[in-house]
Amino acid sequence: MTDSAEPIKLTDKAAAKVQELLAGQEDGDEQALRVAVRGGGCSGFQYALAFDKPREDDHRFTNQGVSVIVDKTSMQFVLGSEVDWVDGLQGAGFAVNNPNVEAACGCGSSFQVKEETAEQAAAV
Repeated sequence: MTDSAEPIKLTDKAAAKVQELLAGQEDGDEQALRVAVRGGGCSGFQYALAFDKPREDDHRFTNQGVSVIVDKTSMQFVLGSEVDWVDGLQGAGFAVNNPNVEAACGCGSSFQVKEETAEQAAAV
């Protein structure tokens, strides 16, 4: 499934880091940044970002020259999000700025979604 809209945006730093990391992989030209949500963490959900090959039912799009893929279930939780690359005192890594988040834990790796988003997910 290919979408023309860009439901997830990458900052300049995130796009540059993804391109750098993919360039160092043997099959990097066949892979994309997978943005997913998994159950778990102290707040209920956590992000899973990885390099992966697209699957038939994934949402696929390009932002800043980077191929991004999101599975159908995760899309409702990350729609409108921005992926950034941060390098700070807590270390370096990708961070997801998500407008659907109602509460997040202190470590910043897990989150709770707004009630209406959770209800929509339960109905799917």
